[in-house]
Amino acid sequence: MFTGIVQGTAPVIAIDEKTHFRTHKVKLPAELLTGLALGASVANNGCCLTVIDIDGDIVSFDLMKETLAITNLSAIQVGDLVNIERAAKFGDDIGGHLMSGHIICQAEIAKILTSENNRQIWFKMPEDLMKYVLYKGFIGIDGISLTIGEVSKGRFCVHLIPETLERTTLGSKRLSDKVNIEIDPQTQAVVDTVERVLANR
Repeated sequence: MFTGIVQGTAPVIAIDEKTHFRTHKVKLPAELLTGLALGASVANNGCCLTVIDIDGDIVSFDLMKETLAITNLSAIQVGDLVNIERAAKFGDDIGGHLMSGHIICQAEIAKILTSENNRQIWFKMPEDLMKYVLYKGFIGIDGISLTIGEVSKGRFCVHLIPETLERTTLGSKRLSDKVNIEIDPQTQAVVDTVERVLANR
């Protein structure tokens, strides 16, 4: 499990590409290496990946076909930064919201509005999943726990403070860039339950 509080960004320094499969290597900062072991879960852009090798500060992760099909990790190139979060431990502060690291889809950046000390980003995502996007609800964007601002047909926005822009990759995103989306599981469960109840009436 994760909290959606990104602990930093890290560069992808190598990619081993195979058919429907790739391994990427990330250079982690020292503070994120403490206690890291093979088999540990680490979120890369919000996607839960398993550590398969540790060589000093270089950590390797395998990305299978499903991960490459659903997430923006398939578009990552050597030198790109990814948002990193180590798995939560019992007793940790939950500053964001509980997240699984299971990406449901990608969303495209449709509009960026910048003002002093604030940035508003609008995202366009598949219409059939917009039922889970609720005003003031939680959403995971590239592993970042954020509160949903306005919602319109097929689109929603979030408001970003300077700290989020500086600590994560969202500060460098541009129009048409794609981000990983994780829906709040509690919201999804409520919406799906209500739909089933109404369908059975």
